Formats: sequence, structure tokens, C-alpha cells
Amino acid sequence: MIKVLTIEREYGSGANEIAQILAERLGWKLWDQLLTTEIAHHLDCPKLHVEAQEERRDPLYYRLFKAFLRGSFEGSLNAHRMKLADAEGIRSVTEKLVRRAAAEGNCVIVGRGSAYYLRDLPDAFHIFVYAPFEEKVQRLQRRGKTEQEAIQLAETVDLDRAAFIKQYFGVDWPARHYFHLMMNTTSGDEAVVQTILDAMRACSRTPVG
Repeated sequence: MIKVLTIEREYGSGANEIAQILAERLGWKLWDQLLTTEIAHHLDCPKLHVEAQEERRDPLYYRLFKAFLRGSFEGSLNAHRMKLADAEGIRSVTEKLVRRAAAEGNCVIVGRGSAYYLRDLPDAFHIFVYAPFEEKVQRLQRRGKTEQEAIQLAETVDLDRAAFIKQYFGVDWPARHYFHLMMNTTSGDEAVVQTILDAMRACSRTPVG
């Protein structure tokens, strides 16, 4: 029986909206912005300590850090709230939170390496959503980004995500063999959601949704 749904995605492909609809349809807990909030809470530390550590951080940590946080809600970056020494600290705490959420079950987890952490979990279903570049730019513009901002984000965020996955999991993002289903979101959010629910039913011993 499927109890966990992870959603990995290309930036701007609409995964956050799709995840929210899925969580509502399933009646499951959504770990998206909530996960970022929990990470921030667990990694809070004194300001002076952070200031002492920041200058010694490798610039790569900043890139991975930003790629990680951009999973919370496309275009909303909460980095200023996070008081953290290094990216390994993020990774360690996030793994614990993701595994805890999965153990509780009945949850939708967006990004943060969740598909990779939970790849061997028998009751987890992993999907990857993507879209053509132009479609991602248009979606980001509909969220309030300028065309230049949307293009820059669509070109760079996934490179940072790929670097993070390569750094911590040793695979080339997105590592297609980790996913049960990969979908192009140009068919529309509702069509994508219904296809995912149908696929989950087909893979589950008991009906979902």
C-alpha cells in the first residue's frame, strides 16, 4: 500500500501546484514549505556563530544551499531565515526529517532529495515532472517573474539541483531509474494529477484518492 509520494521536478514545471492538489485529493500532509520551516527550526543557531562560519564556507555550499531551498515553493527563497554552518548540516537534518515524514506516512514530499533518500522504501511512489523550457519560463512569468528573471532561473536552478544530487547521492540528476513515473506538465495540472493518481492505484494493493 502506497503511503508516501515524492515529487522531484524541473524548476518552473509546476510541481508545487501539482503537489498541493495531490495532497488535497489524497487527504495527505504536504511537506513543501513545511519542510523548509522545519529545517530552519532544527538548524537555528546563534548569529555570532553563523557570522564566524560564513567566511569559511566554500562557495559551492551557497549554490547547493540555494538549490535546496528553492524546493520550498518555486520562486520563494527563505535563505535569509536559515542560520546554518554548511550544506552537510542541511543534508543531514533534511534526511532525518524526510525519513520521519515517510515513517508517519500519508504524505506528499516535494524535492529535497526525498526520492533518493527513500528510493528503497516499499510503500513510496516516486514521480518526476518536467516541461519544455518555454513553458517553464511562461509559468514563472505568470507567478510574477520578469521574462529575464524567469529565463535566468529556468537556466540555472536545475544545474544547482543536479550538482547537489551528484554531490550527495553520486548519481546524475534526475537518475530516471529512481522514478515510477515521469510526466510532461504541458498536458495541464489536472491531467497530470489524475494520471499520477491512476498510476498510484495501479501500483497499490488498495485504492487511493
